[in-house]
Amino acid sequence: MTTQTTAPKTPSTPAGSAAGLIGLPPRLGRALATGGGLLTIVSTFLAWTWTQDFPGDLTINGYPGGLQVLVLISAVLTTLLGLASHGVKGLGWLAPAGADAALKFAALATFATAWYTVIAISVELGGLVNLEPGGFLVAVTSLASLVGALALPFQRPEPDPLDPDAGRVERVKHRSAHTWETVKAAFTADRPRPLGKLPAYAEILIIVAVLAVSLTVFTYGIGTEYDELFIGFLITAGFGFAALSKSGLIVHASQITSRHQNITVCGAFATAALFPFTQTDDQYATLGVYILIFATVALGLNIVVGLAGLLDLGYVAFLGVGAYAAALVSGSPSSPIHVHFPFWAAVLVGALASLVFGVLIGAPTLRLRGDYLAIVTLGFGEIFRITANNLDGTSGPDITNGSNGISSIPNLKILGWDLGAQHDVAGFTIGRFANYFFLMLIITAVVVLVFRRSGDSRIGRAWVAIREDETAALAMGINGFRVKLIAFAVGASLAGLAGTVQAHVTYTVTPEQYYFAGPVPPNSAFLLAAVVLGGMGTIGGPLIGASLLFLIPNKLQFLGNYQLFAFGVALILLMRFRPEGLVPNRRRQLEFHDEAEAPAVLGKTGA
Repeated sequence: MTTQTTAPKTPSTPAGSAAGLIGLPPRLGRALATGGGLLTIVSTFLAWTWTQDFPGDLTINGYPGGLQVLVLISAVLTTLLGLASHGVKGLGWLAPAGADAALKFAALATFATAWYTVIAISVELGGLVNLEPGGFLVAVTSLASLVGALALPFQRPEPDPLDPDAGRVERVKHRSAHTWETVKAAFTADRPRPLGKLPAYAEILIIVAVLAVSLTVFTYGIGTEYDELFIGFLITAGFGFAALSKSGLIVHASQITSRHQNITVCGAFATAALFPFTQTDDQYATLGVYILIFATVALGLNIVVGLAGLLDLGYVAFLGVGAYAAALVSGSPSSPIHVHFPFWAAVLVGALASLVFGVLIGAPTLRLRGDYLAIVTLGFGEIFRITANNLDGTSGPDITNGSNGISSIPNLKILGWDLGAQHDVAGFTIGRFANYFFLMLIITAVVVLVFRRSGDSRIGRAWVAIREDETAALAMGINGFRVKLIAFAVGASLAGLAGTVQAHVTYTVTPEQYYFAGPVPPNSAFLLAAVVLGGMGTIGGPLIGASLLFLIPNKLQFLGNYQLFAFGVALILLMRFRPEGLVPNRRRQLEFHDEAEAPAVLGKTGA
């Protein structure tokens, strides 16, 4: 008996519903979205208000400024995706996974940024009377573009004819060949087509372009001059990233970078080294060096949480141990140990002190699992802070100077280079924080190297085995206690390494810097959030997550008491729609999504 099979549907005729949210024909919707995008581009070259009381100078015709630039960028993306959805030749590369879904997010980015600007002008200046014709035009055209995009069909895979409630590939694996081919065609209809391998030089140029765009976006975001511009930047960047992800460009870029991992990593550090040269003063280089400290500590925590699967809620204490140890031996006048070690010796002291504390704390506690381990590590973090506060010569020995901390920590001098002084390099003035930025970049590179080598080693595979199923790993002969203790010790030493630089950057080390959930990062809660948000078990995930978690609260200070509320809502939305993290590894991406989506992520995403 033979089973008759039918040819799978092609991407041009996807399975599933073809209805959009708006009752317009798809062809008309594409035309409306594209035309709205074009008119929105025109509106950005017109004045949106007549007064300069609103920041950004939106009063000039023919020259976009401030929030108009963000609307212009999203409108250009909307127009290009609209043309790609029409099948215009030469734009197929822009949407290898299909342009309809990407067009929806691009139009939403344009609409949200434009209407936010119009509403902000009206609220801050006292009514719609403060809008010029360009402001009304951008409101209408961006809305028209969004309406047209919402008319495009939503493509969903057909349910299994034998089980309408089954939406996973795993449930239909053992069905008939007819069922499998039908479901397979539905799953692959809206998936990025395989990217043909380009010449090596072309792929390297693409990597360079991606890194250049990343530097531009980061520099623009960190350098936003006023609150309204930063909120508009978040809206545009968030929905823009979603549009590029839906178009398939993010997947293809990941494929290219995974084939050239060494070039990508080296290029990323070279690109980061260019950041201080884009700044005219140390204002934003200050944020840069703190972001690197935060990101380096988060990457160390990623070994403990992401690779070994150990929930550590007191990890910031290891940062404090390294900072205090370096401060005690760096020549501070308030240090009871009157010594002044050179930089390399202070770094070794900080890293070794954190390593010792990691072993001392891990040895008696790592026999616990899950929530019990989390509670014990949380207690250790609080014990460290309270102990440092009591070692003031009154409640205990005079070691940490109590709540006053160790102050007046001198600037580092490395090979005669004073990191506390300004230097002229190739016509650029490099200030104090820029000097520490370069130093922290080198330390971050060391931590990345340790993470990569550890993750790819035998001990790294043992960590992953413990994380996935400790009982099974023990049954296979892995010494679980020893493996977990090594993870704890390595993660602690990396945190101490970053702490040595933090002590010199901040001049002062106090117990208040190391709360579990303090008002500003780094603290244990933010560090753990950076790992989970960025993507556990990857290199780029914690770096990106830490950058966002440090930058966004600093830029949202104008919200006052509502700052943490807005920040929490943003995290909830992000984890709702991307629970695997911003830069997930393959395993976590499969865990958080239906197996129906698995074929799209089987390619190596890169660390």
